[in-house]
Amino acid sequence: MSLVFAGVCSHAPGITGRAHLADPAVKDAFHAAFHGMGAQLATARPDAVIIIAAEHFANFFMNNMPAYAIGMAEQYEGPIEDPAWLGIEKRTIPGNPDLSRRIITEVLQTVDVAFAEEWKFDHGIMVPLHFLTPHFSTDIIPVNINCQGPPLTPLHRAWAFGEALRRACDKAPERIAIIGTGGISHWPATPDSGKINWEWDQQFMDRWCRNDKEAMLGYTDAETYRDGGQGGFEIRTFISVAAAARGPGRVLYCEPIPIFAVSCTAATMEVL
Repeated sequence: MSLVFAGVCSHAPGITGRAHLADPAVKDAFHAAFHGMGAQLATARPDAVIIIAAEHFANFFMNNMPAYAIGMAEQYEGPIEDPAWLGIEKRTIPGNPDLSRRIITEVLQTVDVAFAEEWKFDHGIMVPLHFLTPHFSTDIIPVNINCQGPPLTPLHRAWAFGEALRRACDKAPERIAIIGTGGISHWPATPDSGKINWEWDQQFMDRWCRNDKEAMLGYTDAETYRDGGQGGFEIRTFISVAAAARGPGRVLYCEPIPIFAVSCTAATMEVL
């Protein structure tokens, strides 16, 4: 089996950029769980990591917004944000264009996907990599699901996309890990920034850990926007990972940290 690891995590920029403003005990507990997830990833010995993010108008905007995109470059650069603000130095991250091409080719059998040979990583990818692949030496295949600009891909299509990624991984001889990054509930760049719906987050992660497809796909965008904010649309990345891994999942950490403006989450899912 070529898929050797699956997990999800938060990617809020405050996790690194505002770490000094958080309660040290709370921050240290979350960072330790995040690093622990990285240790589990390293133990799986992946040749490449597919990281499914919801980028923030760094590469795609409303004049050209693919529902799904996969990177196919030799290397990538990041972060696109000010390193001093994000707390992560600029660096070059290796890609794997041959593996990317094979994955894209297989995904296209069932799901239409765009691809890009240039990609600037924003915090949606760089914050997770800071903890999960801290030496930035593992091949990365970036994936974007549009969670920013409606109309958004339906949740059942995010599930189908995850299934397509799994089929592509199963056809590759390489050892591949898959990570989904996002919220859960948060209201970024609004007057409600810092607001967290802890009950909604707990409910979603319970559904995710049970890999309850029907329950995860039962959210409407209107309900998500009301209860999880516009940042809640990023549940698409978690759903794709659940479809790829097939579950069940285990939460390593999930607690609201308002200074980071999100319920900070790190969780793994068994690959079946």
